[in-house]
Amino acid sequence: MATDADNAQGKLWGGRFTEQTNQLVEAYTASIGFDQRLAEVDIEGSIAHAKMLGACGIIPDEDARTLVQGLTDLLAAAKAGRLEFRVEDEDIHMNVERLLALRVGAVAGKLHTGRSRNDQVALDMHLYTKRAAETVRQAIRTLQQALVDSAEANFDVIIPGYTHLQRAQPVLFAHHLLAYFWMLSRDADRFADVAKRADKMPLGAGALAGTTFPINRESVMQTLGFASLYENSLDAVSDRDYLVDFLSAASLLMTHLSRLSEELILWSSEEFGFIELADAYCTGSSMMPQKKNPDVPEVVRGKSGRVYGHLMGLLTVLKGLPLAYNKDLQEDKEGLFDTIETVLPALELFAGMIATLEVRRPRLQQAFARDYSNATDVADYLAAKGVPFRTAHEVVGKLVLQAIELGKPLGDLDFSVYQAASEAFESDIYERITPEAVVAARKSRGGTAPEAVRFQLELAKTVLATPGS
Repeated sequence: MATDADNAQGKLWGGRFTEQTNQLVEAYTASIGFDQRLAEVDIEGSIAHAKMLGACGIIPDEDARTLVQGLTDLLAAAKAGRLEFRVEDEDIHMNVERLLALRVGAVAGKLHTGRSRNDQVALDMHLYTKRAAETVRQAIRTLQQALVDSAEANFDVIIPGYTHLQRAQPVLFAHHLLAYFWMLSRDADRFADVAKRADKMPLGAGALAGTTFPINRESVMQTLGFASLYENSLDAVSDRDYLVDFLSAASLLMTHLSRLSEELILWSSEEFGFIELADAYCTGSSMMPQKKNPDVPEVVRGKSGRVYGHLMGLLTVLKGLPLAYNKDLQEDKEGLFDTIETVLPALELFAGMIATLEVRRPRLQQAFARDYSNATDVADYLAAKGVPFRTAHEVVGKLVLQAIELGKPLGDLDFSVYQAASEAFESDIYERITPEAVVAARKSRGGTAPEAVRFQLELAKTVLATPGS
């Protein structure tokens, strides 16, 4: 005869319930639609747990071996994409347990001994996040290599440098690219730190207070390759700091990619014309035949807001939660998964885009034809002659005004104009203010002179060549 519990849709937790779950509740609260991507780590965690249960004598060795074999078969099926999940089983844990029962029978019910879905899902997310952080870090390194390669290939190219999006001083194109290398290097370090913070095992915390079974958490930790354990069961099942760390690191990474996107968009416009993006990374217009649109950097620039939103979403979920586990924490997953799916393709696309972009050298040479970004060097010239810099600054400002009125760059002004402005000027001023001379003069470490940039390049190569960096 069917019992009330049997009528509660056969839920694994249905013993206390006497009526079926409302179908809308079931659909709205189920997480299998997105947490099925945790299948492999969930099964790996269950294998380690089953081995421990057998080794500790909590379940018979024969049952443990049966569970491990069944789970190993499921893991192979998961990797091959052959598992089928059901919404009525709610989440990845209960789906895996049902699928295991189909293979090994009633002994599958022993797998959940000494654990809760609360510490189980925490384990899954730690494993998943630790691996994802390393994958992102490696993708960052690939983009950094592309930046280094492009910097070397275009080492002699000089471009206008900007502040306030106004011409400021000329810099090597390589110097500009390497600025992003160092931003990305900090991003890589942040994701390494995310992996470190995720490298802590929560399994064994139970629902919130631990378990009455004589489990061996250390053996599971070692089997799964974690560096340490959570020392407080309440903290273990409620902590999502490491996910905030991931989303924070991803948000800053997307900030850097968005800044680079903006420059690639500007530089590839006809108004700038500094670079040409490969056709493979652009699209056309359905109406205007001449168009070549930089869609990839535009979309990456737009998707930065998407990632920021996931960070703010998780912070908002966490801010008012009492200890320990609450169903709200189910909202930690979709934002993480979507962020990973946003960041990894962006990094791959940027690596290809940087590797294939073409610098338009003739256009860059033209850019300095009517340019006053060497004005600081004229002032520095006077300062080196003993003229107070503030006085030199005023003198050069007036020279720039004259040059603008005459429609000439500073390098084309008659020497008589310089002499009238200050007796300190000598005829060597012209050779001091060419774009090449201006760039070469900035030899200080971190500067844009070729020797300083070459030093930067070697440091960058060292970073990329260092194992685990």
